[in-house]
Amino acid sequence: MAKIINTSGKRKTAIARATIRPGKGVVRVNSVPLEIYPNEMARMKISEPILLYPKAVEGLDVAIDVQGGGIMGQAEAVRTALARGIIRWHNDPQIKELFLTYDRTLLVNDSRQKESKKPHGRGARKKFQKSYR
Repeated sequence: MAKIINTSGKRKTAIARATIRPGKGVVRVNSVPLEIYPNEMARMKISEPILLYPKAVEGLDVAIDVQGGGIMGQAEAVRTALARGIIRWHNDPQIKELFLTYDRTLLVNDSRQKESKKPHGRGARKKFQKSYR
């Protein structure tokens, strides 16, 4: 039976779920190959784990489904799911060390959330101007 690994990553309200199985080395995000992913900045962000360890996805098919959040939140959730999957597949502490020294958020979800809006203002902290005369 073929080995299959499922991992996930989160950023703000974006959640990415990655499935890794033996294959031809194709990385797909929402059924779109990474090479033709629409947003260039997001594509670069997602491909960081692959650039750090080029042999990571050789002979692997990675299917990542992501939903919620915005473009960059989704990209960061995808890169976390991808990096975690690579580490679980190869089971090599050196890869984990490499990812952690580069950027901790490759393996650890960024727990920061948007602060909610409060009354008497336009946002979380900003207040409407007041006049005394």
